[in-house]
Amino acid sequence: MTQNGLRWRIAGGSGDGAITTAQSAAKALMRSGRNVFTHQHYTSRIRGGHIYVEISASDDEVQSRGDGYNILLSLGDSFARNPAEDAYYGNEELKPLTENLDDLREGGVIVYDSGLIDEEQVAEIDLEERAEENDWHVYPIDLRAIAKDHGREIMRNTAGIGAVAALVDLDPSYFKELIRENMSGDTMEANLEVFDEAYEGAGDLDQTHELSVSEPNPHDEEQALVSGSDAIAYGALDAGCRFIAGYPMTPWTDVFTIMSQNLPQFGGISEQVEDEIAAAALAIGASHAGVKAMSGSSGGGFALMSEPLGLAEMTETPVVLIEAMRAGPSTGMPTKPEQGDLEHVLYTSQGDSARVVLAPANQEECYEQIRTAFEIAYEYQIPAILVYDQKLQGELRNVDASFFDREPDADPGSVLSEEEIAEAAEHHAGKFERFDYDAAEGVPENVRPRSVPGQKGGRYLATGNEHNEAGHISEDPDNRVLQMDRRIGKLENIREELDEKGNQTHHGPEDAEYGIMTWGSQQDTVFEAVDRLNDAGHSVKALGVSDLMPYPEAEVSEFLESVEECLVVEMNATGQFRGLTQKELGRFGPKLSSLLKYNGNPFEPAEIVEGFESSIEDEELAVNNMKYVPAAGD
Repeated sequence: MTQNGLRWRIAGGSGDGAITTAQSAAKALMRSGRNVFTHQHYTSRIRGGHIYVEISASDDEVQSRGDGYNILLSLGDSFARNPAEDAYYGNEELKPLTENLDDLREGGVIVYDSGLIDEEQVAEIDLEERAEENDWHVYPIDLRAIAKDHGREIMRNTAGIGAVAALVDLDPSYFKELIRENMSGDTMEANLEVFDEAYEGAGDLDQTHELSVSEPNPHDEEQALVSGSDAIAYGALDAGCRFIAGYPMTPWTDVFTIMSQNLPQFGGISEQVEDEIAAAALAIGASHAGVKAMSGSSGGGFALMSEPLGLAEMTETPVVLIEAMRAGPSTGMPTKPEQGDLEHVLYTSQGDSARVVLAPANQEECYEQIRTAFEIAYEYQIPAILVYDQKLQGELRNVDASFFDREPDADPGSVLSEEEIAEAAEHHAGKFERFDYDAAEGVPENVRPRSVPGQKGGRYLATGNEHNEAGHISEDPDNRVLQMDRRIGKLENIREELDEKGNQTHHGPEDAEYGIMTWGSQQDTVFEAVDRLNDAGHSVKALGVSDLMPYPEAEVSEFLESVEECLVVEMNATGQFRGLTQKELGRFGPKLSSLLKYNGNPFEPAEIVEGFESSIEDEELAVNNMKYVPAAGD
């Protein structure tokens, strides 16, 4: 491929089908033998408003969305509220073209629907002049007319895909195969005709661009095109989750929907309830009854789960919760990514926190770490929270299908049999001492195995009040200290187990002079930037941290001790992960500086490269919409 691979942006209006179209195009490119990565940018409006999806495709591994793109397919916005330029939101019909030009690389290709965006509108934005300055190659094609000739206007998306495929020499057979798979009857036939007409028509154009794609190399094994939401849901099912309760809220809704669609075939249950308090409470109740259960939400919805989260901590009821971050506070920007909920997830609820918090960075980690969350939650009788963001929620990436070929985990965790209950500690009144101070044989320290309702001799009280060994309310000072220390003490045992799993990810030369740390969805973008920095002569390595509570003090300490300075990269305005690191490892504060971005768009590798170079050269940051915060004392 030329220009470092194919980076294709499909832009349109919300409701015009651009996202579905892009997903099909990405799958076709994957099947043709390429590695793919998609990035979504969409409005919170149901219909209308500018959205786009980027598809990166290469013979090599694609770690991130990259910098900019080289093909724009602008479908226009057929749901525009007001096409007038002086309207409050501007000419929305034209925005899928005008608002995407700044990121288009030199030598790029533009295909726009001239049936929706007319020549007069294009003249008003000086597209011809800008195209000449940037060596852009513009192809107006009446996609709307092609679609209408064969039936419905919505098929102009298919026409756009066909036109681009012809202009950059993509094999049409993979796209047509997907049409046959996803459609039937007259609809399928009409879309095939639209694709063929657009493909042939674009192929006959006088092409001035040099951008084309090389022949792909077939994948060594079958590939699966999955999002972070897919991986979380499939991992939860394989972890033995058989109950989920929730209320829809972007971007958590994807996981909830996928789980709800698949749980029945595994004998599981999904409940959509009236609010997030009820959702978390139902999941805790199901877990108390002996079922592996989960719930989740985003932002404000997760805030409502604070009270039941505290109940799960006090009653030592295992449950897995999902927090899908989006830009806040309050409703904020509901469809834009941000990493601003870290402190909220770590500390929300009442009193001192006794929970596990994991933050996966990519699809493989989503699958692995949701399984880890269930394993830890049910072994240690503690809530486990998986936190991710809108970026990871929706982006698609190809993964070896064999990666997901795992045995399901039916282990209920630390649950006693009736025979074991009979031999366990009992109060003289005959109640099972569920919260006994003494460790039971064969279970982790500080964990007291539980019974489940219906087991003979297993009755105990589960209350949100502080309680004694049998669950009765107790305000005795000695009991309080013993119970509190035991609950909090689980985190030390969990830390040892997580250290064996190795959730943190290192990248770059071990003896590097400088470090970059990050967490969650920015990890692979940071890793790509580190590769570029080392190629440019810098000496840099990176650490992606997934374990946020309990914090991996030993591993992070070793990393920070080995570098002179460390730049912490995250998507929020206050440096929350840097703050957490300084809270846990204060002695490294003078080494830590921050590179922050919180404008609703994730980092691009070039931005991290420039941010790093500015930090070590002590220069003013030149990149817009980023913020550099120096180390304490600088």
